[in-house]
Amino acid sequence: MSGESVTGLLMWDEAVTKYDFGPSHPMDPVRLALTMGLVRAFGLDREMDVRAAKAAGDSTLRLVHREDYVAAVREVSADPGVADGSYGLGTLDDPAFHGMHEASALIAGQSVAAAEAIWRGEAAHGVNFAGGLHHAMPGGAAGFCVYNDAALAIARLLELGAERVAYVDVDVHHGDGVQAAFWDDPRVLTVSLHEHPRTLFPQTGWPEETGGPAAEGSAVNVALPAGTGDEGWLRAFHATVPELLADFRPQVLVTQHGADTHFEDPLAHLAVSLDAQRAVQEACHDLAHAHADGRWLALGGGGYAIVDVVPRSWTHLVAIAAHRPLDPESAVPASWRDEVYARTRQLAPARMTDGRSPAWREWESGYDPADRIDQAVLATRRAVYPLRGMLT
Repeated sequence: MSGESVTGLLMWDEAVTKYDFGPSHPMDPVRLALTMGLVRAFGLDREMDVRAAKAAGDSTLRLVHREDYVAAVREVSADPGVADGSYGLGTLDDPAFHGMHEASALIAGQSVAAAEAIWRGEAAHGVNFAGGLHHAMPGGAAGFCVYNDAALAIARLLELGAERVAYVDVDVHHGDGVQAAFWDDPRVLTVSLHEHPRTLFPQTGWPEETGGPAAEGSAVNVALPAGTGDEGWLRAFHATVPELLADFRPQVLVTQHGADTHFEDPLAHLAVSLDAQRAVQEACHDLAHAHADGRWLALGGGGYAIVDVVPRSWTHLVAIAAHRPLDPESAVPASWRDEVYARTRQLAPARMTDGRSPAWREWESGYDPADRIDQAVLATRRAVYPLRGMLT
């Protein structure tokens, strides 16, 4: 690392919207275009160093992914008709499409480039809201994810000399691909808060999943009951993440901000508001400054309420990373609302808030053994903290 970071970095290339599984798929790339449109409508692109990066090459992809898998992605990318479900390609979740390799590698390249810039001191914070594709495995696609840009960014940081990287994932789905990539690597702490695997894909992320033999206590999973709202979600976050980061002392903090925890999301069952999502984004920013000298890479992820939720949530994320946080009561610019209608024929939200004022009880105030949120937090603390030499 060298030099002092001077600005926030926003990774963007219109070509990321070519990551497109088709018109009937819930992961509509218009959510990315609308997010960037809202970022521009608020002038946040003028507050950030906006960069495009090259697609990740094969040597970079092989930091996480198997060579035969990359070859398979290339094959179906050139001819989607050959996809037969092998390697998870050509499934309902991950239909093959022309240019699949190129679009997926571009998103990965954006996250890797941001990680490199942060490590080299060119920027304190980096955002790639097109990234956060956390389900992709070393040898297969899964859950709308082809290449795991989050894992690749972390692997690149390790290659550059990082000794401790923390990954915090607040998507509604378990960050299984990132956990798998570093399951037995004590240099990486993975923390995932997600809906309980009993009720949601990918049916992993139990509190007992704590890391491999060489890295016991390096995987942390907080499995929250369906229906969890703002107070419980924030309580669970603050009852685990700050203590773990203080203990681990990461040199870089990588966070994944899937917006599918929201109560309007059609694919999951938590009941979190935009305002609580923003509160966790703020907390991650503060934790990066407290424990990682400000080095923070923030990624997008899931989110399928593509007009009402995703663009507002990730625009708040960009604003926080730019050190220009938006007042939640801010009116959504009329120019963006016109863009939304033109693109989707839907009416856009009017303000940057759901009208909530999220609050939570601190863990130190005591816990209720009959409360389902407290049971989830206790299960995680009891599984992981002793392995790390921490008090439960």
